[in-house]
Amino acid sequence: MAVQEGSSCTRAVMQMRPKQMQPEALEVAVGGEGLCTVCWVKEAEPAEAKGKPQQRVPMELWLCFIFLLPFSLVHGADRASFSRHFRSSQQEEKEEAAKWESILRIRRLNSLSNGDNTTAFYGMNQFSHLFPEEFRAIYLQSKSSKVPKFTPEVRVEEIDKPLPAKFDWRDKGIVTKVRNQGVCGGCWAFSVVGIIESVHAIKRNVLEELSVQQVIDCSYINSGCRGGSPVGALGWINQTRVKLVRDSEYHFQAETGLCRYFSRADFGVSIKGYAAYDLSDQEDKMKKLLLEWGPLAVVVDAASWQDYLGGIIQYHCSSGEPNHAVLITGYDTTGSIPFWIVKNSWGPAWGIDGYVRIKIGSNVCGIADEVSAAFL
Repeated sequence: MAVQEGSSCTRAVMQMRPKQMQPEALEVAVGGEGLCTVCWVKEAEPAEAKGKPQQRVPMELWLCFIFLLPFSLVHGADRASFSRHFRSSQQEEKEEAAKWESILRIRRLNSLSNGDNTTAFYGMNQFSHLFPEEFRAIYLQSKSSKVPKFTPEVRVEEIDKPLPAKFDWRDKGIVTKVRNQGVCGGCWAFSVVGIIESVHAIKRNVLEELSVQQVIDCSYINSGCRGGSPVGALGWINQTRVKLVRDSEYHFQAETGLCRYFSRADFGVSIKGYAAYDLSDQEDKMKKLLLEWGPLAVVVDAASWQDYLGGIIQYHCSSGEPNHAVLITGYDTTGSIPFWIVKNSWGPAWGIDGYVRIKIGSNVCGIADEVSAAFL
């Protein structure tokens, strides 16, 4: 019998009875302790008569030895390296499978294009290595809230003024740069902080990048990086009168942490109220609210955004399952297809410099189902 020493599993093999060992049996396994290799063949029969040459070592033993020789070099620290390499290879295979699925999905999405330059187009991006269910689990963690329908009784100053054909709050210098939520499902916090940053800039004429991490850590009615509701976050900020500090003072960590309080902070922004409405059949009024109130936080179904590269999303984006919070900063009705200008939180490399365009008028992606604003 030949046994290749490789790990503690060797002891178990040595305790086996000869009759339990079958010829040409071979096992190579990777376990928690590293590589365990076992090889045996049936022992050679003894010579029948004295003086006769003994039987040669079976060829199977030599083949087994040659096969196992490379594995015999795996010892100590090398085992951990081998295990890491093994896991890395598995991850690479999974990502390649996800990319292939992305290619097929992208072909289908682009085949629905009407052939002009207005329709959205899709391709490989930073999310192509993820299966759709992984993408949803990591990035689509916003929760919707039941909000009332918008009614004409809601007071909006100068709401009947003629609207410009094109408007973008970025042109006024009151929208902060696109940030990246990473693997933290905190889009709800990014959208809420975004509207407060902009309203503060409109009122105080100073644009400050406020702390998203503070809202993620301290908004106890939400679930941090595991998801939350923009309306719930606004309710918490309004009720507690908490002052949001600068991002430089409470920096984003891409994970939920312990809430930090700043009772004597030199700077902080609090709100005096907020509004949240369902405008699913009143997108024209949304444009008026955008001009009067500032950027608007909305919750959308962003499942089809995984492969988005540019253009105006008009199709294959339902309003059935709101799962991602974003910020509307403007609109454009000068072309054949009017669209919302929407700021995302997946970094500037995604979409159109971190933005996406959504067709106005059909509640595409459910963009008008839950619309929120903050007041200072």
